Amino acid sequence: MGLLNIFSSIRDRVDKFLNEKNVVTDFLGTLEEKTGIRKKILAVGAVSLTGLYLVYGYGAALLCNLIGFAYPAYYSVKAIESPSKEDDTKWLTYWVVYGVFSLGEFFSDIFLYWFPFYYAFKCLFLLWCMAPISWNGSQIIYNKVVRPIFLRHEAAVDNMVSDIGGRAMSAAENLTREVLSTLMRNKALVTSELSDAHSEAKGLPSSSAIKVAPSESSEEQPLFLG
Repeated sequence: MGLLNIFSSIRDRVDKFLNEKNVVTDFLGTLEEKTGIRKKILAVGAVSLTGLYLVYGYGAALLCNLIGFAYPAYYSVKAIESPSKEDDTKWLTYWVVYGVFSLGEFFSDIFLYWFPFYYAFKCLFLLWCMAPISWNGSQIIYNKVVRPIFLRHEAAVDNMVSDIGGRAMSAAENLTREVLSTLMRNKALVTSELSDAHSEAKGLPSSSAIKVAPSESSEEQPLFLG
């Protein structure tokens, strides 16, 4: 009975999504008009092809990351715009778990990459974390793993963040003070050099005061009277 409720919940959520107005449903509606195949069958076929591609296709990592990001990002924006705060908490929890998972994957991806069907299992894991079910993966992982660790080390993390923030502010203030001091010294040096150059220019004789002495070799020309 539990499995039937799960499949029923997933089916209702899929039907609700296919009846909404968005880019995916518009594209499926266009295909339905051109092919005559119902939107739900097209969606099932697309999901099946996606699963096969995740197992055998090239670039499965990119497709898997898009699945884990695009759908939650879309519903996160809808949650922000809705007046209810319950969906905000749900998707915030998902993003926390997604971030922790991505951090762990960064250090272990070089080994997990060679695991058979890794990206197919990763996609199933992300779908479990975002699934509209009572045993949602992100809720379970957050409550069982992330939240206890966070509460245990919250005070230490707060102190560390505060200390790092204080040091960063102090370093920024010292750097700003050094830059301003250097600029002021350079300005004073340039002003002094310009003042000295101006004084030297005033001490030089002007061109109008310079008289050219007549040449000693020049002789007076005789005057001829007509």
